[in-house]
Amino acid sequence: MSYETVLVEVKEGVAEITLNRPERLNAWDDQFGEDLRSAVLKDAADPSVLAVLITGAGRGFSSGADLKSTLDRSATGGSPPDVGELLRKRYHPIITGIRELPKPVVAAVNGPAVGIGCSLALACDLVLAAESAIFGLAFVNIGLIPDGGSTFLVPAAVGKARAFEMALLGDPVPAGQALEWGLINKVLPDGKLMEEARSLARKLASGPTLSYANSKRALNNSVLGIMEEQLELEADIQSEMAGTRDFVEGVQAFVEKRDPKFQGA
Repeated sequence: MSYETVLVEVKEGVAEITLNRPERLNAWDDQFGEDLRSAVLKDAADPSVLAVLITGAGRGFSSGADLKSTLDRSATGGSPPDVGELLRKRYHPIITGIRELPKPVVAAVNGPAVGIGCSLALACDLVLAAESAIFGLAFVNIGLIPDGGSTFLVPAAVGKARAFEMALLGDPVPAGQALEWGLINKVLPDGKLMEEARSLARKLASGPTLSYANSKRALNNSVLGIMEEQLELEADIQSEMAGTRDFVEGVQAFVEKRDPKFQGA
């Protein structure tokens, strides 16, 4: 299928999904969410697809939610988005779709993977990153909590101490550190990332697909058993947080490139 903000190419049993809003560092707006949801739930699920590769066009993987579009909507008199409902209807089906897809999904992180962009990368089964890549749960910088499943994906990968560090401080984690922590699988020179990622995806597509599907099913049950409950909790809390003055201030400060002045309200 053809999309405005996502490219999908199927070749040798591999569906390569490219996030394609490079002018906004592949930030998620309404159209992007709809396109990626369809790419994951329809294109990647096609029986002809045996493995999936997700990457980003341009300088990065994904910078997270498009905060400028959120602010512009408010400035023109539009109602603020119900973040909880957006998560349930648009983002959660993508994260759940990747985890429940009975075929391996590889992320090739070619730059910043921040906020929901970080959650998307970590939802994949294998994560390869360029040396220039960074990972960050930057939600705290706009007065929100981590979402997109990162409250269970990150602790499962790195443990309590580092999960709290990422969530409460919001500092970017460079690719080398992410590898050391166990957040990702491999770091490659920037110019070698896509070659290696495509080679890995082709290898998986030619492998024992039933074995991959059932290994994924068993591992999901082991380490991600709380997924549905945790996604719902994230949505509930995010709905509350999106109604606070701190969230409005955080978004405005981000767009205006200044430090936010939070009030705890």
